[in-house]
Amino acid sequence: MDKQTASIQTTTVGSYPVPDWLTAAPSRQARLDATRVVFDIQRRAGIDLPTDGELYRFDINHPDTNGMIEYFVQPMEGMQARLGRADCDAYFKMRGVGFRNQPAAKVTGALGGGSLNLMADCATAAEVAGGPFKFTVTSPYMLARLVLDEHYHDFAALTLAIANVLAEQVEGLPCACLQVDEASLMETPQDGPLAAQAINIILDRFKGERAVHLCFGNYGGQTIRKGHWASLIEFFNTLHADHLVLELAHRPVDDLHALKDVDSRIKLGIGVVDVKVNPVETADEVARRIETAEKVLGPGRVGWVHPDCGFWMLKRSVADRKIAALVQGRDRYLGK
Repeated sequence: MDKQTASIQTTTVGSYPVPDWLTAAPSRQARLDATRVVFDIQRRAGIDLPTDGELYRFDINHPDTNGMIEYFVQPMEGMQARLGRADCDAYFKMRGVGFRNQPAAKVTGALGGGSLNLMADCATAAEVAGGPFKFTVTSPYMLARLVLDEHYHDFAALTLAIANVLAEQVEGLPCACLQVDEASLMETPQDGPLAAQAINIILDRFKGERAVHLCFGNYGGQTIRKGHWASLIEFFNTLHADHLVLELAHRPVDDLHALKDVDSRIKLGIGVVDVKVNPVETADEVARRIETAEKVLGPGRVGWVHPDCGFWMLKRSVADRKIAALVQGRDRYLGK
């Protein structure tokens, strides 16, 4: 089988466990070396479209989220990173932030790029990628839900302002695929039109493969959102995406059946590796999950297989074996 033309491609979702030696002695060179290692692990395992591991987001003060929110919002013009008691009290009264242990930021003025520089981090990853790779950006909707707004006083206006900042950032990025990550919409499907509008503003500025990843959260290895994919089909069909990257290994079977109504122009990416548990899937288990997905969704609908989410919360030894099992299971299924 020629893996470059395989009907089902393998990819990872984004994050990789930060190597102990990078945590112990962080530096720009050490981070570059670690990124090189992350790419090499995936390419040696046979991953078709690897991610950079998101090590540029690493912040030792955010062990549960890998700086997924802070990395994007705190450098923006119009954001304030340091919050006092009154700010924190107001922040934790907001809906949907109870799982966090500290506020992300406060919006104090009109948003702009500030010191955010996705091009620099993407270009650095490209130096050591060794081939095509995927770069990830957190959804404007998710970011808007996790900051304290004291300027716009309108959630839609805040969300679209963040989207416009990120759209400017992603233009011209030297990656083969841009993935927008959304992990908060499941509980608020009524906001699907706004979330889709904001995500599409970003996707429309990128020239390349465009993906959208959705999951039910992975904060400290825990699911933090409730809901079902069936409530988001209209949202999916509105996206200007080439493929979806969906959590399914840790989900009930009904969620897979709901995806039959996703527009056929959008390839489906199916999570077949569970990142919320330590046991490593066998190649046969992965192959059976792919087989089940194709039986339910029909031939040709599954374009990608991947883990449910990033590997941030797992030990490297576990993550590496799950990466290997993903490729081996895909190969076993297609080689039948």
